[in-house]
Amino acid sequence: MLARLAAKRLLEIRQLFRQPLSSRSFSTALNYHIDSPENKPELPWEFTDANKEKVREILSHYPSNYKQSAVIPLLDLAQQQHGGWLTVSSMNAVAKIIEVAPIRVYEVATFYSMFNRSKVGKYHLLVCGTTPCMIRGSREIEDALLKHLGVKRNEVTKDGLFSVGEMECMGCCVNAPMITVADYSNGSEGYTYNYYEDVTPKRVVEIVEMLRSGKKLPPGTQNPQRIKCGPEGGNTTLLSEPKPPPCRDLDAC
Repeated sequence: MLARLAAKRLLEIRQLFRQPLSSRSFSTALNYHIDSPENKPELPWEFTDANKEKVREILSHYPSNYKQSAVIPLLDLAQQQHGGWLTVSSMNAVAKIIEVAPIRVYEVATFYSMFNRSKVGKYHLLVCGTTPCMIRGSREIEDALLKHLGVKRNEVTKDGLFSVGEMECMGCCVNAPMITVADYSNGSEGYTYNYYEDVTPKRVVEIVEMLRSGKKLPPGTQNPQRIKCGPEGGNTTLLSEPKPPPCRDLDAC
């Protein structure tokens, strides 16, 4: 009886993975792993010589008996090296370095949405979907990207350059709406993770085409009337040095 139930469940999982990503819950599906030709434990994987130096530097920040504390930065480094996503082999390599059972690494990689368990584009575009950005038009931003690239959320363009996902609050609500561009086009050595704020549907399409042509644009606000997170046209208050509080002598502190 148990064997039949287990076989039935395995069949359901396999059928789930045969469906297009758009027709299933992306985050839930990635809690499972089914071996594929490009993602199975038998495939060799190791950090490059340059990244092995980075691994040693990361481990130096932790006591020798707490190597497992380095799991997140090591997974991040592995993801950068592997073009923006983690294979089972790369997670096993991290587990070996920090001397824990592989399941301990899998638990971390499947918990945090910043770790990708399937292929992403060389430029992985993440649209903030939290309330302030949504009120300011993040759904229109995402729609413009998906329509322009001809993909659905979490799909990769045929040329492998772009993918579009959603991310929760990025902490720049004053400059909503915003997107992040994770640039894996030059491996871990050239990896960048930049915010582009105050974007519009037209502007995100322009950003995509600039990335496609190899141009780099300054991150931050895309509104030419703003400086960083200041108001359009410049400050109208707080124009001088703030006065110290009268209740204490700051110089004596």
